[in-house]
Amino acid sequence: MTDDELFEKINKIEIRESKERTVKSYVLRNNVISPKAERILKSYMGEYGLFFDDGYLDYSKVFGNDNPVIIEIGFGMGDTTAEVAMRRPEFNYIGIEVFLQGFVNLLSILGDRHIENVRIMRFNAVDVLNHMIADGSVAGFHVFFPDPWQKKRHHKRRLMNPDFLHLLATKLKKGGYVYMVTDWEEYAEEVLELSSSETLLNNPFGGFAPPVTWRPITKFEQKGMESEHPINELWFERI
Repeated sequence: MTDDELFEKINKIEIRESKERTVKSYVLRNNVISPKAERILKSYMGEYGLFFDDGYLDYSKVFGNDNPVIIEIGFGMGDTTAEVAMRRPEFNYIGIEVFLQGFVNLLSILGDRHIENVRIMRFNAVDVLNHMIADGSVAGFHVFFPDPWQKKRHHKRRLMNPDFLHLLATKLKKGGYVYMVTDWEEYAEEVLELSSSETLLNNPFGGFAPPVTWRPITKFEQKGMESEHPINELWFERI
């Protein structure tokens, strides 16, 4: 792959329609790849990046070991992803993010710190789960501070809906978990209610979960707490 082909592939997001198997592509606005980003992509994409492929990932080939795999949906700038991976080296991590700045930032962190148990992909998460992740193969999912789409007319855009929660559940191993954190209480309560209807998942806490020791507090989270936004944590396990 040439450098130009790499940059074009990274700068394009594809959405696959499962029924017709057609592909729609679009480039997000303001995704100009700077010279610095080009250097990062050329230096580290080959080692830490993944591209979409219409076939299930072989985790042992991707990571070179058989450690359990955690998938993070929407890792933002990636600082938390990197920190969690360093705190829990017994797990492998796959991060999925569509926004270019965050993708490049985490790629830089991984390369500079030589964090070997993380791979990242810039693609639509639903398509990655449907086409690249085998059922019953994932040890856990992390969904940290997803966009709450605050206006009621936009609630349909929320990531955590019944279909998506069921999709996550089907990909989990027995005993695997979905771990979500949000500072939008109404969203947290909505997902808590949704989980009660998902027959593949169990809530071991019966309500919101206590904080875990290995997740660092993000800058975004700190600002939320300073504004007195409650931080709600949810933890569901595959039956």
